[in-house]
Amino acid sequence: MAEKGAGKGLATADRYYQDYGGRARELKKQGQRIMGYLCALAPVEIISAAGFVPFRIKGNVNEPITKADSEMETIVCPLVRSCFDMSLKGKYEFLDGIVIPHACDSITRSYSIISYSLGLPYSHFINIPHTTKDISKEFFKAELGTFKEGLARFAGKEISDESLAQAIQLNNEVKAKVRELYQFRKSDPPLISGTEVTKVVVAAMGIPAVEASQLLDDVIDEVKKRASPPVKKLPRIMVVGAEVDDIAFIKLIEDSGANVVVDSMCVGTRDYFFDVDTGQDPLGSIADYYLRKLNCPRTYREWAGETYEEDLEARFGDIGSFAKNFKVDGVILYILKYCDPFGFEVPARMQYIQSLDTPVLYIEDEYSMSTIARLRTRVQAFLEILAR
Repeated sequence: MAEKGAGKGLATADRYYQDYGGRARELKKQGQRIMGYLCALAPVEIISAAGFVPFRIKGNVNEPITKADSEMETIVCPLVRSCFDMSLKGKYEFLDGIVIPHACDSITRSYSIISYSLGLPYSHFINIPHTTKDISKEFFKAELGTFKEGLARFAGKEISDESLAQAIQLNNEVKAKVRELYQFRKSDPPLISGTEVTKVVVAAMGIPAVEASQLLDDVIDEVKKRASPPVKKLPRIMVVGAEVDDIAFIKLIEDSGANVVVDSMCVGTRDYFFDVDTGQDPLGSIADYYLRKLNCPRTYREWAGETYEEDLEARFGDIGSFAKNFKVDGVILYILKYCDPFGFEVPARMQYIQSLDTPVLYIEDEYSMSTIARLRTRVQAFLEILAR
């Protein structure tokens, strides 16, 4: 069901969100080829330049994981298991191939299982270094070159620098429009809810970039014309964590009496708040973006500053900037069970957020609707503390 009062843009986003993969299925019937991928580290610009529609595989918190648990260890990240489970159950039968980057261990170690079990005509694992040094970038650029050449052979067409530059420009336009959408959340109360924004960005990752750009234009135009905000003036919450590709947790917070006004997550600011540079070397710019600009804890960054506090600021300064610019009252640190990269950083992230004199609630979740009742109790208690 679309949000009450939703116009063209939000209604379309709701439809794409509710029937995730439906548009890609339509495009497949029209003769287009769809390339699935996991994780924000997959270079969608190269996939687009090869003539494929990049399609980010997502899980489903409402669907019990059954088939995946017969082929994959249950200590694997529940999001990865859910993505695999949905694929095994035929949810993404329209895929022509899959691209998996060297992200966390759960994604990396699952590549062979996923590629073998799905039996798609094309699969590729992109090796990404864990450090940001110049030699790491050179290695990664070479890896991207290998990926580009192999994908071009599968596509049956050359991937030129010009086509890469065009794909970079188009995806940068989508990023800029998502950032513009976030600006509506700065007002108090915000002109668009966190649940609505989540639907839009999730919908956008399952359709071609040119359609995502138009969808964002429609949503932005619709929100600009709102006579009044769709929500009340309530505590302003920021969610920090790994990947949230479902509205369930965001809606839980907002239904409990708060407004989610910003995030530091995948399928959020981590994906959209930095651009790939445009210039003479598109492959090098893509390498620089995914290695250095996309700030994921799976990538080690050299110690910055002379003190621990200075290093925390260098690593998590984006959280502080967002908290200040969006006038955040509290932060919820939301980590999925078995997510080692973010799990290892919990003490450091907690200390940094507390240094901002901002209350913080830490939650470890299962990626399942079965935990909603327990989470609601904790979120409501946290909001009561903020109200004191």
